This record gives sequence, C-alpha cells and structure tokens, in this order.
Amino acid sequence: MEDDTARRSYRWKRPEGSPRRRLPVAAVVLLALAVVLMLVGQVLRLPGLDVFGTEAKDRSGPAVLKSVQDMNRHEGAAGTYQVVVDLEQDARFLPDAIRGTRTLYVATGDVSAYVEFGGLGKDAVTVDAKRTTATLRLPHARLSSASLAPERSYAVSKQRGLLDRLGDLFSDNPANEHAVNVLAARHIGDAARESDLVSRAERNTTAMLQGLLLALGFERVTVTYG
Repeated sequence: MEDDTARRSYRWKRPEGSPRRRLPVAAVVLLALAVVLMLVGQVLRLPGLDVFGTEAKDRSGPAVLKSVQDMNRHEGAAGTYQVVVDLEQDARFLPDAIRGTRTLYVATGDVSAYVEFGGLGKDAVTVDAKRTTATLRLPHARLSSASLAPERSYAVSKQRGLLDRLGDLFSDNPANEHAVNVLAARHIGDAARESDLVSRAERNTTAMLQGLLLALGFERVTVTYG
C-alpha cells in the first residue's frame, strides 16, 4: 500500500534553477509572417506564395442523352458576338456595402441563321415541263438561340456587400452567375437580330441551291423567301 500511494503521488518537478525553454520572439514573428504570406498567396494566387497549390480532379459522371431532334435545315451563316455585361443588384433601404452585388462580365457567344426545310409543302418547288427552270419558295431564315462559350467568357470583377459575402459562405452555389449568363445571352441575341445574319443566311442558301440544281441540268433556278 505504501509503495502504491507513493507511486501515485509522485510528480515530476523541474530541477531548481533550470530555465524554461521558450521560442525566441524573432522565431515567433517569422513563423506568423510566413503563415500570413502563405494565406495571402492562397487567396490572391500570387506566384511563389501559393505553397498549398491546387489540383483539379474530374469526378463527373457520364453524359446522359436526354433527347434527339432530327434537323431538316440548312445553316447559312453563323456569327460570334461579345458583350460586356454590367449587372448591378441593389437592396432597398440598404447601402451597397451592406447588401448588393455588381458584376462585370465579358461574355462571348455564337448565333447561327438557318433556313428550315422540314415544313415545306408540295408547292414549294415548281419545275417547268422541259425541266429547265425551277422555282423554290422557302421560309425566311431564322436565328438560333445564343450559345455562350464558357472558355471565351470570364468575369472581370464582382463586388458584393457584407451580407452577400456571408451568404456565399453558407450557400450551396456561391457567386452564382446564372443571371449574368441569361442577360448576356439576351444581349447577344439582340445583336444578332440587328445584324445582317438572316439576309446573309438566305443569300448563302440561295447560292447553295442554285449551284446544286444547275449541276443537275437546270438552266434557271429562282429562290424566293416569304
């Protein structure tokens, strides 16, 4: 009993006069400075300071076919457009520093103009008795929806209020740019309608059909739209 009690009550004591080991102040300051520099390099992506680095891993699943659509049309022209979107979203009765976002985004997208052949009636093509003259009546060319190119689009800057930054920390999709993409596609579509993309597609379609029918032996080919 005496041995057990003595063993349990034994505690190591620092010898008298031995100094405590402490890190020098300069070492603590250097360590803190190194941590700060690493964090700054991680946030700002500064070369040489981002010691953690990043590695991209593609964990996407296989693509799934959702629908198939037969295309009966001739794409006569295509245009590439670029727009700078400046989208600002403000909150009522709150300053921008507290609540609100402003995004500056450069978007690049493609729009094609095509002539639809699928709905042509029997009277769309008229051939004379000698099979030397052909007349084609086609609908006017149409514009496809704007298709944004993510590899050629990028955000220049994004300003967010304090509440928006806090919301991004707890959001499943922080810094969502869906509204910016929708607005960019709308502007690109408007630019395509104001351009001569439709008339160019009709001219190219006419040239294609005339070259095809002339090669088949026709002497005169007329293409009208309406």
